[in-house]
Amino acid sequence: MRTIALKVRPPAAPKPMPPRGCSSQKVRVLSRRISRHFDHVVASSGLKTTQYSLLSAIVRLGPLRPGDLARVMELDASTLTRNLQPLIAAGWAVVGPGADERSRLVEATDAGRDKRTEAQRAWKRAQLAFNERVGEAAVARLHAAVEECMARLEAHEDSPDSAA
Repeated sequence: MRTIALKVRPPAAPKPMPPRGCSSQKVRVLSRRISRHFDHVVASSGLKTTQYSLLSAIVRLGPLRPGDLARVMELDASTLTRNLQPLIAAGWAVVGPGADERSRLVEATDAGRDKRTEAQRAWKRAQLAFNERVGEAAVARLHAAVEECMARLEAHEDSPDSAA
C-alpha cells in the first residue's frame, strides 16, 4: 500500500475588522475610566493623579523652566500654570528666579519630594490593581498601542501636510 502525503494548509488568518466608531470618543471614555480608578486610589495621598504626574515630573526633571515643563507634559502654558497652583499653595513646589531676570524655574520642595514618595506608593497600588482587573497582557498591549500611536502621530505632526 502506498501512502500519499497531503499538504494541508493552515486556515487563513481572519481579516482584521476595520475600526468602527470614533477613536477620539473611545479613547476619552477609556481615559476617564482609567483616571477614575487611579484617582480613587491615589486620593489616599492627598493628590489627584494629574497632580501626582506633574509633581513627579518636577521632582524627576527640576529645577526647570515652566515652558520646558509644559513641553514635557504636553500642556499649554495656561494649563500648566493652573495645574501648578495647588502644588505651590500646598508648599510642594515653588517657582523661583531663573538664570536671568526674565526667566523662572519650577522646583519641588522637600515637602513636595516627600509627598511624591507617598503618592508613588499609592500609584503603585493603583497600577497593580489595574493590571489585575484588566490583565497584564491586555495592559501591555494597551501600552504598546498607545506608544505606537503616539510615535505615529508625532511623526505625522512633523510632516508638511500634518493638518490632513
